Amino acid sequence: MLTFAYHRATSIDDALGAAARGARYYAGGTNMLDLMKTGVETPSALVDIGDLDLGSVQALPSGGVLIGAGVTNSDAANHPLVRAAYPVLSQAILSGATTQIRNMATVGGNLMQRTRCPYFMDPAFTACNKRSPGSGCAAVAGFNREHAVFGAGTTCVAVHPSDMAVALAAVDALVHVAGPSGPRSIPIGGFFTLPGEHPERDNSLAPGELITGIELPPSPFGARSWYLKVRDRHSYAFALVSVAVGLDIRDGVTRSAAVVLGGVAATPWRVGAAEAELVGRTADADAFRSAARVAVSGAEPLSQNGFKVVLARNSVERALTRAAARG
Repeated sequence: MLTFAYHRATSIDDALGAAARGARYYAGGTNMLDLMKTGVETPSALVDIGDLDLGSVQALPSGGVLIGAGVTNSDAANHPLVRAAYPVLSQAILSGATTQIRNMATVGGNLMQRTRCPYFMDPAFTACNKRSPGSGCAAVAGFNREHAVFGAGTTCVAVHPSDMAVALAAVDALVHVAGPSGPRSIPIGGFFTLPGEHPERDNSLAPGELITGIELPPSPFGARSWYLKVRDRHSYAFALVSVAVGLDIRDGVTRSAAVVLGGVAATPWRVGAAEAELVGRTADADAFRSAARVAVSGAEPLSQNGFKVVLARNSVERALTRAAARG
């Protein structure tokens, strides 16, 4: 690890000022420090935001919930407001990493974590457009079992590793940020970006912007939702495929739905066509099977990850079945 300057921010404005001078934000450090140790990230300065007033979970007058960016994953997942109204988010967070890491990692940092593509994580591989734009993507013709089947193209086929983000997409969360141009809110569906011409960009944050909180609007899916994660081992493994679903069922008919896939794209992959397939139909096995088929339509698997298409289809059907049964 290279030497770096360190500053502990006393206010949001202080943190923004340090970032304007080139510092990188540091909270739990569970991803940043790993990348610094391997030489993937080489910041000249870090600004520690751990003392900022970003560590609370509070009910909003709208009926929603605001989670401060500094809240740890463990505290977010186990908070009564989250467990009661947004169980899919609690399930997703608790499926990630280990208890020790969840006790350190923050919800803001979770959104900012980088891909675990092995070509990105190891600087010994020179061809990685996300780490070095224009160098190529070694995974396209190399090891790509864990990589994207949606929205990839040829510039980068890495997937975003967050479980939490998949659940946030299902409940239409808003990401609140502060920055040089003032505060703003970004719908979660527009926060993450596909690789396209800029695979080095993971999200739509402007330079120097700091995540301050995540707003969960009132959700119709509190009673019936489910997060399903399929991975190679039970703990400390990233998803091969994950699914966050929510159902609003009245009189046996689905009135609204959310279907979001994880582990298959550079963003949480929300499938509006699958949701439309459910709405207005009896919430039964036939509808769930049909929605699952629609959910994987248009997938473009690579040489080693075609199994993800079948896995995703089966996972959507299973998650919908579990969510419906919760009611």
